[in-house]
Amino acid sequence: MSELRKDIIGGRWVIIAAERSKRPDDFRRSTEVKKKEKGKFCPFCPGNENKTPPEVFAVREKGTKANQPGWLVRVVPNKFPALQRGQTPFIQKSDDGLFFWMEGIGVHEVIIESPDHNRELADLSIGHLEKIIETYRSRMIEIQAEKQYKYIHLFKNKGPEAGASLAHPHSQIVATPIVPKRNLEELKSSSELKERFGQCIFCRLIEEELKRGERLVYQNDHFCVFTPFASRFPFELRLYPRRHSPWFSEIDMAEINSLARTLKLVLYQIKEVLADPPYNFYIHQGPNPNSGRDCPNGVKEYYHWHLEIIPILSRVAGFEWGTGFYINPISPEAAAEFLRPKK
Repeated sequence: MSELRKDIIGGRWVIIAAERSKRPDDFRRSTEVKKKEKGKFCPFCPGNENKTPPEVFAVREKGTKANQPGWLVRVVPNKFPALQRGQTPFIQKSDDGLFFWMEGIGVHEVIIESPDHNRELADLSIGHLEKIIETYRSRMIEIQAEKQYKYIHLFKNKGPEAGASLAHPHSQIVATPIVPKRNLEELKSSSELKERFGQCIFCRLIEEELKRGERLVYQNDHFCVFTPFASRFPFELRLYPRRHSPWFSEIDMAEINSLARTLKLVLYQIKEVLADPPYNFYIHQGPNPNSGRDCPNGVKEYYHWHLEIIPILSRVAGFEWGTGFYINPISPEAAAEFLRPKK
């Protein structure tokens, strides 16, 4: 029989349709998505640096110049940004109080993860992944210094089904002048649950998932990965630091090395078990700690940054859009078993 499960932090209910449970092969795409077509132009490939806006950060070979080949990781402003840099915008409203708007102020950057067009994160060395994660941290720290950006969101879309418009492996950072609604809801919920349970709800969930083990995919000294109890999507994953911290930008070098190993293992498992599906991942963290009143008091005690990974294996349709319920055709316990590295 199917089961309704509640996400204690998000407050969302999902339907785990147990009778529809599938094996990983059932989620594999019937035809392989072609890699880059030979001869197709890519602005992110080495030699085409003049086809992107000038880089704002890069990990480079010694002696190489900015906006020239010789880079390992490269960060550029998005050529078609959703938001553009500027000072703090003011909310405006119509005379009847029905319509609200503000200028589209923010930051939109692209992190080109590798010079190799066909090597995704799962294919890269641990050392290369460390440089990418260091780049994530460096960009977040720099953007946080500008107080008008209230929230910094890092995400990756792999594959056109996941929203990637270019095949060359890349991730993105968008900083917004307001804290997004979903993040505000998560902050409010985690604050209330801290009062209820007497500790950070994320820390409590990590303890319980590690103890139970049935949804655990991987753990090491610094990180753990499990399928959420109320998973919305097949093979959805949550990656948590075991050290409590509300901001990704606070990770240290030992954690960077550990996160590189964790990401490589988990993304490799997804690639192997599920035949290299498209996916999204994104980091949830606290509001910009330098943004004043937009960063709530107590956030250090009750919020815990984390990374969510969602393979694109099913579609959201009319029932989900109309009700807010998600129907997941594989239980998170079965998904964890399939993704868990075999000893």
